[in-house]
This record gives sequence, structure tokens and C-alpha cells, in this order.
Amino acid sequence: MGVKLGPAGVPLSCKGRTIVEGMDDIIALGLETMEAQTVRLIQPQHFEQYWQAGVLANKADFEMNIHGPYYSELLGNRVERGRSLAKIESTLQAARTINARHITLHTGHYGDFGRGTAANEQVANIFSSIVDRVHEIWHDDEDEFPVFPWIKDGTPSKIGVETSGRQELWGSLEEVIEVVNHVEGTIPVLNIAHIHARGHGRMKTSEDYGELFDMVRESIGTKEFYCHFSGVEHRTGNAMHYTQIKKSDLNFEPLAEFIVEDGGWLDITLISDSPLLEHDAMYMLQNIDKAKHKQLERKAREDRRRALAAQTGTSVEDLRRKEEEMAKLRTQGAQEEPVVEAKPEPVKEEKKPKKKAPSKKKEDEEDVFSFEEEDDDDLF
Repeated sequence: MGVKLGPAGVPLSCKGRTIVEGMDDIIALGLETMEAQTVRLIQPQHFEQYWQAGVLANKADFEMNIHGPYYSELLGNRVERGRSLAKIESTLQAARTINARHITLHTGHYGDFGRGTAANEQVANIFSSIVDRVHEIWHDDEDEFPVFPWIKDGTPSKIGVETSGRQELWGSLEEVIEVVNHVEGTIPVLNIAHIHARGHGRMKTSEDYGELFDMVRESIGTKEFYCHFSGVEHRTGNAMHYTQIKKSDLNFEPLAEFIVEDGGWLDITLISDSPLLEHDAMYMLQNIDKAKHKQLERKAREDRRRALAAQTGTSVEDLRRKEEEMAKLRTQGAQEEPVVEAKPEPVKEEKKPKKKAPSKKKEDEEDVFSFEEEDDDDLF
């Protein structure tokens, strides 16, 4: 099992704002990858730091990746498509310079195509041309003595087709898999937040992740996955914006459980898209470590049960059942606190003033007119 984690961009805690300084901080945190963000337009002055980042990545065996422009219109008209491809060309050049393993690209709105076969065929044709172009850039015949050793000895970047998070954008999981199946050199970029939002909150349990990765593996026959993860606020099947993981209904614990328990065959790169970037990348790493510890504890318990069963001549199932019953009893005993009955306080009797015996002179009068004093409580 191989899991690499890193942020989408220069870490927030990085004092410098260059890619190289960000890589230094990421390595110091114990993370192993990064996704450079070229989401709008790459300026020529940025290529110096890209070159330095490529050298560092090559020497430190650090996985570099790059994200293309967020706003693309590959299904738009000829002008819109040409404008988008010009931005993507800059991303491809930068990817070669920094030795990027994956280039993540968006497709954009359905445009006049709408959903269906026609749109998928158009997207497949466009990404096929992008794959051809990245091979041309990587293997430039005029560059007999390349400055960058990874260009001479390495392989071209893989073109990643990212799942979208909104209904009006091309890029459902099924659409992405269909295009990747038809275009060699492309990979699906599984943006878990987008899949969760577009599926109305579908990613809830480790079984959900098992079904997702199994479906992709069976469809395109890969064990290598490139994924984005973040918290997300979503409504009616549409992602509104990214949030930190702890403030979202998309929890990372089920994915960590799947990776540790059933994902031994996975080779996965996880990029934190969270607004907290490296902080949530570290949070994901901690959750994976916790899942590993739980797995080790469970295996130790099972080994202890087997040894005890062999000594006592009982079955492992009986021992497990007894342990579960004892655990329930302990839980119930902790919840049931002894109830102390409050003793009623003694009621103090009010001392009533003693009545003086009527004098003999008034006895005759009282025989005629007798008025007994009544308590106030009986008046109303």
C-alpha cells in the first residue's frame, strides 16, 4: 500500500510564497507530494521557480503535480475552446519544467452539446490532442541535450480528467471513466468532495469508498489513483464551496478505514483541497495512522483469543461473544448511577396561640351567639 499526501498549493504556514520554499516546508512536515496551482494564467517570471522546483523534486524524489486553469470551456464554441487550450498549453510547459507526474484539467460547461454521447466524444477528442501535445513537449527532437535529466530519462506527465461538482458542468464519475477508457495517457482525478456533492452526500461509509475504487479499478484496470479531498458545502447535488474537513458532512475517517483495512492494493496520491491546506493534509495523515493502530490492536486481540481458545479448549467465537457481553455490562454499569433518595425534611409544626377559657360571665352570651374562629384557608 502506498499513500502520498500533500496540499494543493504553497502551505499557509510557509513564510516565503515560492513553490520551492513550500516544498521545503511540506517535506519538513513529513508529507510527500504537492500540487502546484496554475489555475488562471502562468506568468513568464514564474518559470525560474518552476525550474528550481523541478530540480528539487528530482533530487529529493518528491512527487510534483500541477493543476490547470479552473475556468475552461472545452465544450464551448471555437473561440472559447481556443482560449482554454492556450491556457492549458502554458500548464503543459510548466508541468515539463517542474517534472509533474499528473496534470489535472477541467472541461467546463456542457454548452450546446448537453449530456450524452456527443459531448463525451468531443471531450475524448480534445483530451487525445492534449496527450499528443504533452508528448511533443516532453520529447522535443531539437532538444538534443536537455537541461533537465528527468526529461531525458523520465516519462511524460499523465493527463488527469477531474470529476466536477456541479450538475451543469461536464464531469460526472461515469463520464470521466468513459473518456479515460477511450484515451490512452489520461487518468481519472477523483475529487471526493465533488463526487460527494454531486451524489447528494453519497460518500458516508468505508463500504462506499470500496465500491467507488472497485468500480474505477474494474472499469479502467488501474491500481494507481490520484484524488482530491476536502470538506464541502453542497445543496441539491451541487458543490457550493470547499470547507475544512471537520466542518463538513464528508468525513475522512471512513476513507482512512478503507485505505488501511481493504486498500492494500492501492497506490494513491491524496491532495488536500481544504482551505486549511497542509493542516487538513496532516489531519488526514493522523487519521490514517489511527486506523493503522486500530487494525494492530484488533489483530492483537484476535491472536490473544486464538491462544486462549487453544489453552482452554473453547472456540474463538465463544470468547469473542463473552468479551462483547462483558463490555456491554461494563457500559451499562457506568451509565446506571445509584439513585440516592432525598429524605424529607421534618415539618415544623406551627405553634398556635392558646385560647383562654371563656369566663363564666360570658358563657351565657356565647350560648346565645356562638362564633367559631375559622382558618384563612377556608375562606376561599
